[in-house]
Amino acid sequence: MKAFAACLLACFTALTPLMPAHALQVTDDRGVSVTFTQSPQRMVSLLPSLTESVCELGQCQRLVGVDRYSNYPASVKSLPVVGGGLDPNIEAIVALRPDVVLLAISSRASQRLESLGIKVVALETKNHADVRRVLKKIGALLEIPDAVGADRLWRIIDVSISAAAQSLSPKAQTTRVYFEVSRGPYAAGESSFIGETLSRLGVKNIIPASLGPFPRINPEFVVRANPDLIMVGNRSMEAMAFYPGWSGIKAVREQRVCVYGAGESDVVVRPGPRMAEAARIMAQCIVDKAGAG
Repeated sequence: MKAFAACLLACFTALTPLMPAHALQVTDDRGVSVTFTQSPQRMVSLLPSLTESVCELGQCQRLVGVDRYSNYPASVKSLPVVGGGLDPNIEAIVALRPDVVLLAISSRASQRLESLGIKVVALETKNHADVRRVLKKIGALLEIPDAVGADRLWRIIDVSISAAAQSLSPKAQTTRVYFEVSRGPYAAGESSFIGETLSRLGVKNIIPASLGPFPRINPEFVVRANPDLIMVGNRSMEAMAFYPGWSGIKAVREQRVCVYGAGESDVVVRPGPRMAEAARIMAQCIVDKAGAG
């Protein structure tokens, strides 16, 4: 019996180096649990906000490929580009031998990549709570303690948005704002991360939460709402490419329109680490165009 026990112990000892020290498990926003033998070292990101989150958490060096829109920080511009986030180049991703691919739930690449044996973590960010949760999930994937990672980063974002709000006068509370994220028009509703930032800045969003985070609306809706201020975060939109009938809108008539350039648009429409900067950009627009400083 002792000889048998000794044999078992010897076998276990011999196999121990082959077994992972611990398993890392992350449940993504599809509800799918993804298990890793260790924290991923080779990562592909197919969403700019996720790229920025990995880098802001101090792990940019783990990225081996990104989507065509990931352009911040500057160091990611030298990485291989694997196409768009929704419909990327699968062959290019496979060639990079990633331990994991970070992408949006809406991406059509998930099933194809998984069928090829590549692990996928799909994440969704629509509001502030989502941003905080996604930061924590990425921090867990990178094995960075919350105290020095996701929680610390969220506190900086939260405090900075509050500071931007405090820079505005009570007059901001009477300002009715329309924020367009892309042609369609697609708007940022009250329940979106952009809408929640606007609410914290004290202004009134003309797109109610009942329409969803980023609804496609009829341009006539904006005409009827007649906002005091318009913000345009679509980097492809020309400054004065307004819709028919918009010339009568108060904001257009009084030239209270902020059309953000490509760089600022990237900041204000991405739900990630630069939301604090986005709040300052929007607050400055409110000061400059609505006189609410």
